[in-house]
Amino acid sequence: MKNRNNIFTTTLVALAFALALGAEASPNPDGGPTYLLSTASSNANSDNSDGENLPVITIHSTDNVIRGKTGSFVLNMKPVLMLGGTYVNFKVSGTAIAGVDYVLLVSPAHIGQSGYGVIQVKTLPDQRGSSFRRAYSVIVTLEAGAGYEVGAARSATMWIKP
Repeated sequence: MKNRNNIFTTTLVALAFALALGAEASPNPDGGPTYLLSTASSNANSDNSDGENLPVITIHSTDNVIRGKTGSFVLNMKPVLMLGGTYVNFKVSGTAIAGVDYVLLVSPAHIGQSGYGVIQVKTLPDQRGSSFRRAYSVIVTLEAGAGYEVGAARSATMWIKP
């Protein structure tokens, strides 16, 4: 029982420390301290005019993919969020057709605590026949969202090769 109390106390202290890092304490005219929690993840329409340091998200394609294989888009977040990841909105375009050339991609994508996320593109067998064998493009474009900014590399292209 004593070991459980020590684990509970250690967990409680670690949680309090982690929450304290996200709070800014300032004196209150009434005598007690006031706490202002960071609102970086809750400002949906932030114009970043108050000096807030939101993470910047970028995207790149690992390479083109051969039909029947799986390709990847890699999301990168800098700086990394200390207490976890975030979800990033995206849209898909290009000459490839979801359900015909690849499995439908669903937004949003998750970026983990490491600062990286992956959008996997599982390609499908060619249903068009042998006379239409050509490459088709999949373009993923990042969209603005709460708690992050979109960087200069806001879209990436992958080609599905026959």
